[in-house]
Parts: sequence; structure tokens; C-alpha cells
Amino acid sequence: MSDTLAVVRRNVPGLAIALGVAVVGYFVHQRLDIVSPHVVAVAFGIVGATFGRVEAVFRPGLKTAARKVLRAGIVLLGFRLSLGELGDLGPRALIAVVVVVAATFFGTQWLARRLGLGRGLGLLMATGYSICGASAIAAVEPFADATEEEVAYSIALVTLCGTLAIVVLPTLGSLLGLSDPMFGAWVGASVHDVGQVVAAASTHGDEALDAAVIVKLTRVALLAPLLAGVAVASRRRSEHHEDPDARRPPLLPLFIVLFLGAVVVRTTGVVPSTRLPDIKTAETLLLGMGLVGLGSNVDLRRLRAVGGRPLALGLGSWALVAVVSWVAVELSGW
Repeated sequence: MSDTLAVVRRNVPGLAIALGVAVVGYFVHQRLDIVSPHVVAVAFGIVGATFGRVEAVFRPGLKTAARKVLRAGIVLLGFRLSLGELGDLGPRALIAVVVVVAATFFGTQWLARRLGLGRGLGLLMATGYSICGASAIAAVEPFADATEEEVAYSIALVTLCGTLAIVVLPTLGSLLGLSDPMFGAWVGASVHDVGQVVAAASTHGDEALDAAVIVKLTRVALLAPLLAGVAVASRRRSEHHEDPDARRPPLLPLFIVLFLGAVVVRTTGVVPSTRLPDIKTAETLLLGMGLVGLGSNVDLRRLRAVGGRPLALGLGSWALVAVVSWVAVELSGW
């Protein structure tokens, strides 16, 4: 009992800071739709790590937020998804989304190899850019065998590119002459964070926003099978490890199983629709807390030592997902 209390006391200061920042991000988003609460959370963490000093007393709680709290948020993210809504997307559009995710995931890893970067960084960026940004990076991190700097760089780049997309994609959509539903589908298929998707798509009206959200949530749903594939590959690599007693990663992490369970519960309609906004608020705050914890490891001054190749990978992956998404939207006849 005393050990449990000691762990709680160590975690309280960092968790309190993370919750406070998440609440700030939530209310900023309520006032300014264009500002994602998750971007605010990551930005606060990065600024604190880079220009301030994260005191030792806060680190245990921030670490817990970056892992356990963030994964709890991912579980609640499943309540946004209904299999019926995903079915409304139609087979051609669904295939287009799967193609975009697969092309971005494997294309980013190929580009990482061409740039001479490690498997860990390539896997982190591939998952972040193809699915849902920093949350997906956190989900795949246990399988990536990446350094702390690589995780930090991935989060910083995916956040930067997603934020830039809020400004860049509406301009490009107008220049390309995309209809509102086509523009929304393009945004949903190419932008990483859900909040960033909403901010970018809402510039072209309600039709664009509706299309963007359903496409984006379909990408989020693909997180589970993608992680299952990564886990299988990791287990196979561990079987060839020189240490036969080495611990193999689980076939599917518990939080992804719970995520799928949340999708099923939402689909059955057991949870009243009046409770869904409360669940969404809790999800936003938990993900925000986790992203504060992740951002607190991103000291931009240290990232200079990583070099320019990861930056080239991040920008290349951003261009890849944007182009592949645009082609898929055009061919699917949205």
C-alpha cells in the first residue's frame, strides 16, 4: 500500500501539469476552431523542454501521461467510430483510403531506407503520417526500437506538417478546383490529426467537413490492423534474435484490443448518443495529457544533431500522402 501511495505521489505533479495544459488546449479550441487542442498540447510540451526546464519532480507524471494516459485516450477514440458509418463510405472510397494508408506507410519506410535512416525512425514516421499523427507514433513506439530523439523528431515533424496543412490544403484545393466533398475527402485522407482535419476542411463548408471526418475516422480505424501487422513482424524478428529467451512483443497491444471493443460498443448503440460528447471531451483531454508528456521530450536544440535527413523524410512523406490522396480521391469519383 505504501509503495502504491509513493508511486501516486511521484506521478501527481507531472499529471497535474499535463492535465492543466490539456484543459487550456481544450478551451483554446472551443474559442478558435482552427487551433487543434492536440497541437496546443504538443507545443506546450516542446516549448517547456526547449526553452524552459522540465524539473525532475514532473518527469514521472509526464512519462506516465505519455504512455498510459495517452493510450487510454486512444481507447476512447474508438467511440468516435461506428461500423455502420464506415460502411456508408462505399467500397470504392474505402479501397481508396486503404490504398492511401498502405502507400504512405510503405512508401515512407522505403524513403527512409533510401535516405540511410534507421528502421525505427522510418516506422514511426510511416505510422504517424499514414494514420493519425502523434497518437499513432505513440501507439507504434513499443515496436519501433527507436531512440528518444527519433521519437521526438517524429512527433515534432508530424505536428509541424499537420499544422501547415491547415493553411496549405485549402489554398491548393481552390487552385485544383475540387468540389467541397472532394476537398473534404482529400483533407481527411492526407491530414494527420483529427483536430487539424476539422480545421482545414471547415474552410470549405459543411459538405467538406462531413466527408473529411468520415474519411479521417476510417484511417483511424485502420490503426488496429496496421499495428497487428507491425506486431507480427516484430515477433518474427524476435524469433531470430540471438537470445532465445528474449521477450516477444504481444501480438496486439491491450489498448488496441480495447479500442476495437469501443468501436463495437459504439456500433451496437449501447452508449446513448447524449453521452458521446462527454466521451469525446474525456478523449480530447486524455490525448492532450499524453501529447504534453510526449512533447516534453522534444528539445529542439538537441534535434539539430539528428541532421537534415529526417526533415527530408518528414517533408517527403507529407508530399507523398498529399499526392496519393489527391489521386485516390480523383479516381474514386467522390
